[in-house]
Amino acid sequence: MSEKIFIETEKKRQVEDITDRVNAILAKLGAENGACLVFLLHTTAALATADLDPGGTDEDYLSALANLIPEPAGGFRHPHNPAHMPDHILSSLVGTSLVLPVENGKLVLGTWQRIALFEFDGPRKREIIVSVSF
Repeated sequence: MSEKIFIETEKKRQVEDITDRVNAILAKLGAENGACLVFLLHTTAALATADLDPGGTDEDYLSALANLIPEPAGGFRHPHNPAHMPDHILSSLVGTSLVLPVENGKLVLGTWQRIALFEFDGPRKREIIVSVSF
């Protein structure tokens, strides 16, 4: 059983907490115990569990990630748009899927863990599939 989440990002790079949306889908699907797959259908964004304390944590993540990808001598060679090649690389490094346990109808997450959508090439409309096995 699965459902989709659609998110419209507003900035070139941003972090969006989608935890409550995923839990709402679990409730809608009647999931009690099992596994939840969260899969992003894009190559210039990513999913991760993250500590999303208010006050700049999201910007800290984005700054640190941006610093991981220096431009090579001669520039990027991506034929479609070399300027967003770093966005593709970040998506690959962070990943586009998560598998999380479900107990008593809710995601099992650590105290500070949230599910975060990392937008690297916005603003865009993003599509996420949430699939549950129980």
